[in-house]
Amino acid sequence: MLMRLRPKTDLRTLIALLAITSIVITLANTLYATWRVQRMVLIESTLEANRAYATKLAATTEVFFQLAQSQLHYSATQLGNDFDNADLSQQEVNRLREQTNSFNSVAVVDSNGIVKAISPESLMLKGMQLTSQASREALAQRQPMVSRPSISAANNLIVFVSWPIWSKDGRYLGYVGGTIYLKKKSILNALLGEQFYRDGTHVYVLDRNNQVLYHQNSQLIGKSVPGIVSDRQREEKTNGEVQLTEENVPKLAGYAIVPTTGWMVVALKPTDVTLAPLTGLLLKVLKNSVPFALLTLLVAVILARLIALPLWQLARKASQMDSQGVSSEIGGIRAWYFEAAQVKRALLTGIGLVQDKIGRLKSEVQSDPMTNLLNRRGLSAVLDYFTTMRQPFSVLALDIDHFKRVNDTFGHDVGDDVIKHVARTLRGSARQTDVVCRSGGEEFLMLLPATSVEDARILAERVRISIAENWIDQVGNVTLSVGIADWQPESGSQEQSLKQADAALYQAKNAGRNCVMISGQDALVSSITH
Repeated sequence: MLMRLRPKTDLRTLIALLAITSIVITLANTLYATWRVQRMVLIESTLEANRAYATKLAATTEVFFQLAQSQLHYSATQLGNDFDNADLSQQEVNRLREQTNSFNSVAVVDSNGIVKAISPESLMLKGMQLTSQASREALAQRQPMVSRPSISAANNLIVFVSWPIWSKDGRYLGYVGGTIYLKKKSILNALLGEQFYRDGTHVYVLDRNNQVLYHQNSQLIGKSVPGIVSDRQREEKTNGEVQLTEENVPKLAGYAIVPTTGWMVVALKPTDVTLAPLTGLLLKVLKNSVPFALLTLLVAVILARLIALPLWQLARKASQMDSQGVSSEIGGIRAWYFEAAQVKRALLTGIGLVQDKIGRLKSEVQSDPMTNLLNRRGLSAVLDYFTTMRQPFSVLALDIDHFKRVNDTFGHDVGDDVIKHVARTLRGSARQTDVVCRSGGEEFLMLLPATSVEDARILAERVRISIAENWIDQVGNVTLSVGIADWQPESGSQEQSLKQADAALYQAKNAGRNCVMISGQDALVSSITH
C-alpha cells in the first residue's frame, strides 16, 4: 500500500503571497516618496516665495530712500542759495513734511548743530543745538547719509535721512534732514506693514547690527535679535533663503538687503503651516493607488500558472549575483507581468548594491585607516582625474611642527591622537570640492580645485591659526608649517607643483615654523608665541 505524500504549497499560492507583499511594499514606497517629494516642493516653493517677497519689499524700501534723498537734495539746493532766509527754511521743512509724507519730522541745521527750522514746530527744538548721534554723524561726514537707529532729541527711536547744504562758493552750511519714527506711525511702517500674506507669513527688518527696525510685534522694535545668516553670507548675497528655528518653532525664511542702508528685510513662515497640505495630498495618492493595487493582485492570482517560468529563471540567477555578466542575463529574462518585474528590479538593485560594496572596498584601499583621509594611492587617482579634466588647482603641503618631540615625549599613542586631531581640523576646514590626504607620517596635502594662490593662502592661514589655538590634552598646543604652490594644465607637470609645495614647506620650516610660505615668496606669517 502506497503512502500518500502531503502536498506542498504550490507555486501559484506562493506567487499570490509574493504579489500581495510586493503590492504593499510598492504602495508604501509610493506614499513615502510622494511625501518626501511634496514636502521638498512645498519647502522650496515657500523659501523662494519668501525670498521674492523680501526682495520686493527691499526694493520698495530702496526706492523710498532714493526718493527721500532726492527730495532732500532739492531742498538743500534751494537753501544753499539763501541759507540765512529763515522764512525759506521754514517753508522747506513744512513742504517736505506735509507735501511728501515721507518724514515724521524735518529740520534744517547749521554747521554748528543749531536748529534753524523744524517741522512740526511742536517739537520746540528751534534754536537748540542737536547733540544726537545722527546729527553728529551728519555734521562730521558732510555727505548724504541714512543714519543708524538712534534716540532723537524728542526721545523717539528714529532713522535719520540727511543731505548736506553747500553755498554757491563751496562752503559747508549745515544739512537738511528728516526723521522716520520706528515705534510710531511712519511711511516705513506703511510700506512694510500694508504688504502681507494671509498664509502665516510675517515680515521684520534688521539693521546691520541685527537691531529690529520693524516688526509686527512693536515691542521688539529697537531690540537686538540673533541674525539669521552670518555677516559673511550677508555681505556675499543680497538676497537668499534659509531654514531656521525661532522659539523652538522651525521656520522658512527669505531675506533681502536694502543697498542704501544695509538693512535686511526678512519674510518668515512657520514650517508646519507650509506642510499642512501634505496630509490631504497623501490621502489623495492613497485613494488613487488602492484600486490599481487590488486589480493587480487579481490579475496575479489568475495568471499564477503562467508566471512560474520567469520566476524560476530569476530564482536560479539569484544565486549567481556575484558572477560576471549576470546583470545582462537577468535583463534578458522576459518578465512580462508586474510581480516578475518587481523581483527582477529587486535583483538588479541587489546586484547594484553588491557592486557598490565592492566599490567601497576599493575605496578603503585608497584611504588612510587612521584618519580616513585619502592615502597616496587615492591622491594619485585624484591627480589622474584632474589631469584628464584639465582641472587647475592649488596645493597645500602641511607638516606638524616638532612632531618627533611629541612622539618621544608622550608616546606614539598620543602622537596618533595629534595626527587625528589635525586630520579632523583639515577635513572640517575643507570645502566640498577640496581633497585632503595624509601623504605620510605627520605630513598632509590639500588640493583646492579652481582656487587661486591667494585664496589658498587665506584657507591655509585659517587652518594654521585653528590648529595653533586649539588645546590638545597632554600635548597642549601644536603648530603647522604650510607650503603653497599651484598647477595649471598648460604650465608644467603636477609632480613639479607638488615638489614646489614641498620646497615652500621646507622654507616655512627654515623661517621658524608655524607659518605659511608660497612657492617663490617670503614667509607670510610669523609663528605664534604661546
